[in-house]
Amino acid sequence: MPVAANSIKFGTDGWRGVIADEFTFERLALVAPVAAKVLLNTYGEKVGNRKIVVGYDRRFMSEDFAAKVAEVVSAAGFDILLSETYAPTPAFSWAAKQQNALGALVITASHNPGKYSGLKVKSAFGGSVPPEVTKEIEKLLGEEVPPADKPGKIEYFNPWYSYCAELESKVDIAKIRDAIASGKLTVFVDAMHGAAAGGLARLLGEGVREINSDRDPTFEGGAPEPLPKYLSRLLQNMKNHRQQSATGLTVGLVFDGDCDRIAAVDGEVNFLSSQILIPILIDHLTKRRKFAGEIVKTVSGSDLIPRVAALNNLSVFETPVGYKYIADRMLEARVLLGGEESGGIGYGNHIPERDALLSALYVLEAVVESGLDLGDYYRQLQSQTDFNSAYDRIDLPLASMEVRSRLLEQLQTQPLTEIAGKSVIDCQTIDGYKFRLEDKSWLMIRFSGTEPVLRLYCEAPTLEKVHQTLAWAKEWAE
Repeated sequence: MPVAANSIKFGTDGWRGVIADEFTFERLALVAPVAAKVLLNTYGEKVGNRKIVVGYDRRFMSEDFAAKVAEVVSAAGFDILLSETYAPTPAFSWAAKQQNALGALVITASHNPGKYSGLKVKSAFGGSVPPEVTKEIEKLLGEEVPPADKPGKIEYFNPWYSYCAELESKVDIAKIRDAIASGKLTVFVDAMHGAAAGGLARLLGEGVREINSDRDPTFEGGAPEPLPKYLSRLLQNMKNHRQQSATGLTVGLVFDGDCDRIAAVDGEVNFLSSQILIPILIDHLTKRRKFAGEIVKTVSGSDLIPRVAALNNLSVFETPVGYKYIADRMLEARVLLGGEESGGIGYGNHIPERDALLSALYVLEAVVESGLDLGDYYRQLQSQTDFNSAYDRIDLPLASMEVRSRLLEQLQTQPLTEIAGKSVIDCQTIDGYKFRLEDKSWLMIRFSGTEPVLRLYCEAPTLEKVHQTLAWAKEWAE
């Protein structure tokens, strides 16, 4: 069997590993041709060619890893469209669809810390491949793909042009640009040193105030994940702006390392996760854009989402955690929006893929057209639905996979009937264990499939109750 094939595992969105340890040129050269072969077997009949898009983010040696992918996949007889620059992962997903390719192979580790790299496999339809495709890749890793009699050709392209044109066609760009130019709207962007850098400026002009747009593969010792603990510079910049200027609307936008996840900051410098942005987007796209269709949410999504959907006469479909499940539903039904708690949001009028730049444009459009600060917009929705809540999540490292197994067995054989002094009235097991409690709060306990980590999610009427419940869950686990 070729080098450590049995230890290469695909998670919820691709294969990731520590650079020079798990993620090496040798292993990548093993995985990439197999992934190309599986893409051909899956989509070849439909697209009628052997073309594959290869792209990358701004991590350490990403362009070199992408070049290796292009080399070994072309040697296996595939034609390659190799990006000449970094770009958001959704730009490569769009390129796969727009170019009628078999799919895309993207070098990125998304929001992981800087020591990681990874490979995402995208489909011909412009979204993450379904789980059966990644399972097939894993299954075939023990087989080497022989060189073709005639290698494929490698061509270079810039993914930004077509991608930006597509986004511009979906949003009232002129209205947002005018609001920025006239001083009615101030837009801050934290690119987190990732692939979003320069993206909104391309779309909206130089009035966008972008920080952390330089390439830093260490991500300042943190991770390019849109969480408050990594946003001190953005929050300080926005506080300074608020003290110096009291006029107009202000929005802060945050993108993860490969620009498929988003978070925001409102004019009062409050962090807004996608749990808050998704209800705002549903309301805006329904009321002002007159969009229709199903709302798809993961089981960890806020209870405000179905309430705002009901307010706008929209149905809701719930999936396990992971955008690939949302993408599957987007291929089956007429979907307005699909969103997940961790920041990924996609749209039925685009590709079945989370796209943070398109989400950012829709957020800005919602602010400009409503005339409301994002925080005020959210409070208005809470008032209209008579639903107030707070949300938080913690990822709890466990001592070992054995501890993980013991906790899982305990949940299966000794179901929880009371949590933090409140009775359990229902338990949902679509993904992990989601306990609904008597005070209309919920706690979700979910295990990582690949590492000893317990993910704890909670929504409750107040942040104090959220933290009490999470503290209880942490104590239970430990």
